[in-house]
Amino acid sequence: MQNRIIEIKFRLNRKEADALNRRVKKSGLSREAYLRQLINGLIPRDLPPPDYFAMMRALYDVGAALGQIVQKARALGEIDAAHYDEAVSEYRRLVREITAAVILPEKR
Repeated sequence: MQNRIIEIKFRLNRKEADALNRRVKKSGLSREAYLRQLINGLIPRDLPPPDYFAMMRALYDVGAALGQIVQKARALGEIDAAHYDEAVSEYRRLVREITAAVILPEKR
């Protein structure tokens, strides 16, 4: 709970509460986390489709396999390290870009 000692209570009408609850549910966050993001100037994103996490896990697995391959290849001296490093760097950039586009909240 960190240092969150201040409690704020306020009232919503049914329409406002329903709208908030729909948005919270779509985001997959708790109501408190959703409101904190809004207070901090962020716009929470909708929860990504279920297969997103499986696809990202597969991408990370490929990246890990590439890392193992390059370590072995460098030890044996049989790889164009600069070309490989460029490809891995691009892979990592794409993973960050996809994550930012789908998962991370937007700034207002």
